[in-house]
Amino acid sequence: MFGEETIAAVATAYGEGGIGIIRISGEKAKEILDRIFVTRGGAALQNRRLTYGIIKDPASDAIVDEVLVVFMQAPNTYTREDIAEIHCHGSIVSLRKTLELVLRYGAQPAQPGEFTKRAFLNGRLDLTQAEAVIDLIRAKTDKGFDVAIGQLEGMLSENVKEIRNILMDLLVKITVNLDYPDEDIEEITYQKLKQSILQINDMVEKLLSTANTGRIIREGLKVVISGSPNVGKSSLLNALLKESRAIVTEIPGTTRDTIEEMMSIRGIPIKLVDTAGIRHTDDVIEKIGIEKSKQVFNEADLILFMIDGSKELSSEDLELLAYIGNRKAIVLINKIDIGKKINEHQILDMFSNYEIIDTSVIDDIGIDELEDKIETMVYDGKLKQSEGLLITNARHKNLLVQAAGALKDALEMTEKREALDFIEVDIRRCWSLLGEIIGETVTEDIINEVFANFCLGK
Repeated sequence: MFGEETIAAVATAYGEGGIGIIRISGEKAKEILDRIFVTRGGAALQNRRLTYGIIKDPASDAIVDEVLVVFMQAPNTYTREDIAEIHCHGSIVSLRKTLELVLRYGAQPAQPGEFTKRAFLNGRLDLTQAEAVIDLIRAKTDKGFDVAIGQLEGMLSENVKEIRNILMDLLVKITVNLDYPDEDIEEITYQKLKQSILQINDMVEKLLSTANTGRIIREGLKVVISGSPNVGKSSLLNALLKESRAIVTEIPGTTRDTIEEMMSIRGIPIKLVDTAGIRHTDDVIEKIGIEKSKQVFNEADLILFMIDGSKELSSEDLELLAYIGNRKAIVLINKIDIGKKINEHQILDMFSNYEIIDTSVIDDIGIDELEDKIETMVYDGKLKQSEGLLITNARHKNLLVQAAGALKDALEMTEKREALDFIEVDIRRCWSLLGEIIGETVTEDIINEVFANFCLGK
């Protein structure tokens, strides 16, 4: 079991609420409860049963709060240690006073993520499952929540373990061929070795191919609305948010700064940025806004480039087009409700690399089609098949990239018919790197770094 100290922390968010929970984990959990908790109504404290009573300061006999308490005996707990939870009223004062008593009578303050860290070190969770806990807490959308649940249930772990098992079988065959060349055993030829490495590489690359979508699910897609002044950018922001967030007027240059809002489109977390129109101006404040627009333009995952369809293309439109370059973009030809005067042949020629949608933002025309396009661009139509296997964690992606590199090195040496000893080194390196993902070959420094990102009380 990990850790000799009993730890405690507030497990719920600070602030007013119906209840607030203090969590205790360690061999002294029951002893601490017996010191400060007094049952009411004659009920005895039982394993895994909520018990009604009061928290009382033994030193002064003062009642701190009326509570419900549950004690859970190891090993069938979250940390595989004895756990107690005190369900107080959701008052900062009640939580503070109760936690002070818990610490006074034997517990130590828990570090961020220490409960989950103990769950990992005691074998309750592997490292990907532990990391999924914080993803679950921070999930901004239903899909992000579902992906985190899948990883918490071990879907990613199972895939990584499967690859490692195949790698270990291959390592055993190589070792046997190296150590017992004269025995009557199956010879591992370079052709068989190449086939095995290619099979494993396909499995690693399949996981890696989900990393971009996974990042978006976890962190959000940065979508920047860009276009000439008075083209309808702020109206589009309001339409997507379904509220009046930005000021809309007929006066060009009303938006002087970037406006950022978090939202969800078809379950995809979106950081939507409305920018100041990029144009030549003598207004000092507007100039600052335009410079910020150019900056966020460069950081965007997706650009919504708006054009006024009731006019011909302007020099400002062409200047913005040059900024877009090869970035992912959707071109919105707006204001089609007042007549489409733009040269469509010119549009098709100039924007052949981009999706093009006719819109009238004020009449809600084209908004559903835009949301469809965003969903398709993010998921490429594959979300339903691979939802639980998305790589959402930068640490996992980095290790998979390194593992793929080790396989590439092993493949190159196999094709050159190098000695099996050298090939084995790279295959073992791949096996070890994948082990870091699930925590089987990870160092203490990495473990501490992972759990430092957790909230207190989890």
